[in-house]
Amino acid sequence: MSPERLQELTARYRRLRLVVAGDFCLDRYWDIDPALAETSLETGLPVHNVVRVRAEPGGAGTILNNLAALGVGAIHPVGFCGEDGEGWELRRALAARPGVVLDDFLTTTERHTFTYGKPLIHEPGRPPKELNRLDIKNWTPTPPALSAKLADAVERLGRTADALIVLEQVDRAETGVVTAPVREAVRRLAGTRPDLPIVADSRRGLRDFPPVLFKMNRRELAALTGGAESDLEAIEVCGRTAAALARRNSRPVVVTLAEAGLLAAEPDGRIVHLPALPVRGEIDIVGAGDAVTANLTAALAAGANLQEALELATLAASHVIHQLGVTGTATPEDLLRLLPELPAPRLWRTPSD
Repeated sequence: MSPERLQELTARYRRLRLVVAGDFCLDRYWDIDPALAETSLETGLPVHNVVRVRAEPGGAGTILNNLAALGVGAIHPVGFCGEDGEGWELRRALAARPGVVLDDFLTTTERHTFTYGKPLIHEPGRPPKELNRLDIKNWTPTPPALSAKLADAVERLGRTADALIVLEQVDRAETGVVTAPVREAVRRLAGTRPDLPIVADSRRGLRDFPPVLFKMNRRELAALTGGAESDLEAIEVCGRTAAALARRNSRPVVVTLAEAGLLAAEPDGRIVHLPALPVRGEIDIVGAGDAVTANLTAALAAGANLQEALELATLAASHVIHQLGVTGTATPEDLLRLLPELPAPRLWRTPSD
């Protein structure tokens, strides 16, 4: 990709209207100074003294953060939070992002706000060290009336959006935003707008999702196609497996390969592999996958082909993994600066069955 093409695509972002439907979480960071460590007089246990508290959108909110950093003009989150302190903080954090429209982000007394509590010890000259997390989740099914509202929002907003991202963060089926009614709304939307970029990612796996653009890692691809993750270590085998799934779904498949980069397969058997950029010092991989999803989708919505979208996603992933102690984002300027380091893609085609 030339610098001119990168700038041409990213200049279109401000005119885009994107929908992010999924499990929005509050990432609460407690920054701990180990020099202030104490021992509790009551229990004799160590006391970690927090010197700063940060609250950031996580889960689907990480994708939203990345879209905002890219300068996307309008971002519509579809999801929920609880009527609790964490929900108040999450709404405030989302509202602070430029371009975010919260009309379909619902507050409900029937759900807790998904929260990831992350205590971080900061020692001079060292990366932050994360202690045991304190999480808040929902363990019961999402109420049907709430699911119906979310499904309606997905279908309504999707009629005029430039792209839709669907992210399932929860581990237990039907306890988050992406319930059966929401998946059915996505299926209908994909049928009525076949050219609309719809990108789906799920921590549980995409087995019960409608055929849209699937974004997954090696383990998830193996689980979905009935193989073993070890069988997909070879890039060629992974590409062949992804291409078979793409043919079955009549939609592209994108696979994250950790330090080996990204791979995409088209329904016609075309495959592109983008190696990762060289690592520059300490890294933190948290949020890299969400940066890939956001940049991939924004690029496709702006008119990029799949290889171009993969190139932008590769640049973004390289940038965010070098942001330590936070879930990072990348701006168009960050992508442009890294462009000279982008490795050459490898392209090939698998024969049709």
